[in-house]
Amino acid sequence: MDSSTAHSPVFLVFPPEIIAPEYESTELSTMTFSTQSPLQKLFATKMKIIGTIQILFGIMTFSFGVIFLFTLLKPYPRFPFIFLSGYPFWGSVLFINSGAFLIALKRKTTETLIILTRIMNFLSALGAIAGIILLTFGFMLDQNYICGYSHQNSHCNAVTVLFMGILIALMTFSIIELFISLPFSIVGCHSEDCDCEQCC
Repeated sequence: MDSSTAHSPVFLVFPPEIIAPEYESTELSTMTFSTQSPLQKLFATKMKIIGTIQILFGIMTFSFGVIFLFTLLKPYPRFPFIFLSGYPFWGSVLFINSGAFLIALKRKTTETLIILTRIMNFLSALGAIAGIILLTFGFMLDQNYICGYSHQNSHCNAVTVLFMGILIALMTFSIIELFISLPFSIVGCHSEDCDCEQCC
């Protein structure tokens, strides 16, 4: 190498010995994405939708709890068992909070928020399991709740069908919530997986 080449401006800016590897970042992002499990990819891309579903289930569960408030009428001397357990209210709080955390994680990803979201979804999964158990007892205890107290009521069969339909709806919400919350609380996502730019 002669002195004229060594003092050349082009040599100072772009030395011939250094070659910028332009493909490294692409390979790194490809390797990072390929290491994700299919379940992590699903949560990363559908996080806002899943969170919205959880919030809707929470609102509907709470609404059914409000309906049970109006069942303490003659000749029915007590509230239904599922209402006495309080599940429509504390269960709805868990579902709404877990969905809200997922939506917040979609908008702004931090390690602390990821941990809180996984904890909240784990509690929501436990709540769903408890709700399924309580609803099972509710089916057994309250299957004759309406007509058992009022055989003379001509509408008791129709009301019983409506009442059991509400219990079935609550059971469905609980099972779906369990299948949403439990996998996320176990698998979760990493900060690079939940990044808004990659999820949108």
